Amino acid sequence: MAAVTSPPSILPPFLGRIQTQTRKISTVRSIRLSSSPSPPNPMDERHPPKRVVVCGGGVIGVCAAYFLSKKGAAVTLVEKSSVACAASGKAGGFLALDWCDGRPLSSLARASFNLHRSLAEDLDGARSYGYRPLTTLSLTVTESNNPPSGSRPSGSSNLPSWVDGPARSPRPIGTVETTAQVHPQLFTRTLISKAVESYGVEVVIGKLERVEVSEEGRVDSVVLEGGRVIESDGVVLALGPWSGKFEMLSTMFRVYGLKAHSIVLEPKEPEAITPHALFLSYYPSHGGKPMDPEVYPRPTGEVYVCGMSAEADVPDDPEQIEGNPVSIQVLRRVAGNVSSHLREGAAQVKAEQACFLPCTDDEVPIIGEVPGIKGCYVATGHGCWGILNGPATGAAVAELVLDGCATVVDLTPFSPARFVGGKGARKVV
Repeated sequence: MAAVTSPPSILPPFLGRIQTQTRKISTVRSIRLSSSPSPPNPMDERHPPKRVVVCGGGVIGVCAAYFLSKKGAAVTLVEKSSVACAASGKAGGFLALDWCDGRPLSSLARASFNLHRSLAEDLDGARSYGYRPLTTLSLTVTESNNPPSGSRPSGSSNLPSWVDGPARSPRPIGTVETTAQVHPQLFTRTLISKAVESYGVEVVIGKLERVEVSEEGRVDSVVLEGGRVIESDGVVLALGPWSGKFEMLSTMFRVYGLKAHSIVLEPKEPEAITPHALFLSYYPSHGGKPMDPEVYPRPTGEVYVCGMSAEADVPDDPEQIEGNPVSIQVLRRVAGNVSSHLREGAAQVKAEQACFLPCTDDEVPIIGEVPGIKGCYVATGHGCWGILNGPATGAAVAELVLDGCATVVDLTPFSPARFVGGKGARKVV
């Protein structure tokens, strides 16, 4: 195993951007390009930009808005609460190049992993949102009622120095070439800030009520709760787990919410935590089946621990999502058994939270034009790989909307048409 070095300190500029972006995105009701516009182009007057409304301010919607606006569309992003307020703000942000190989997701994941690298170069991702490659390990941990003492267990030469609990059988499952991470909330908010400032995206806080369709079967506008109408030439529905609550989509296919829990810890000695993502087979002390929690150190000095997932009803308001106290307590025990740096008293608990991952019955995302409605597109159902696959999904949707087909990745396996008329299809009313 290669020598491990502590992550570089990026805390002051990193936190400065966190505070600036949070103020900018969460407190302003409508955001427009503030810089002086370019002189009018006669060609632009004859061929005005295509007006596209993107509904949903999670990573999928934001990536779509970013790439659409970068390609010249006039984009309005509609979000009912705040940008990255749900799973896109509370996920782990783990990225993998080849973990979806052999499945329909393979080409999407590979393209998106590489796009993440390019975006990090363009947007200074290492400093803006904690992008970094990292080594990933698989470990077996048998829970102990005695917390780690801080001394290294026997046979632990292949373990990171901070993993001093009852861990065994370490196995590398990702290298700095094939696995990486971002801070998901900051990634999403950095992208929308760039889209607003450089490409003129408008962000509107409001709840989507319906999509208006003309007699010819083409998208005409979107209507928000309260009656506001936004005229559009195209609409992208990136509603995440709330896709199942929007009738236009729910009558065609099922998107359900998988409730996942997480905690964010801040160790007193963050410099001791090296950049290793951990995927655990965790055996509880009371017996039973092993659990599969995950541990992600972040360049901020925080450590993110997640797991304890189950299908559950998605509330109407993302601000109403609360974690199950029992699940949170289990994750705290997991953290304390992995490392003495993460146990109670050695680390501050910064967040105890839950979010809903949008899942489909065939475990394949739904990306493409909605059958029977010209100009209406859907992008949802990415499950636990939403942060990874956001960029390629957004780039492909932008090409589909503006050029008529996607070249970044073949969207055929993800088409919503697979639910119409075949096995698993729902009756469209």
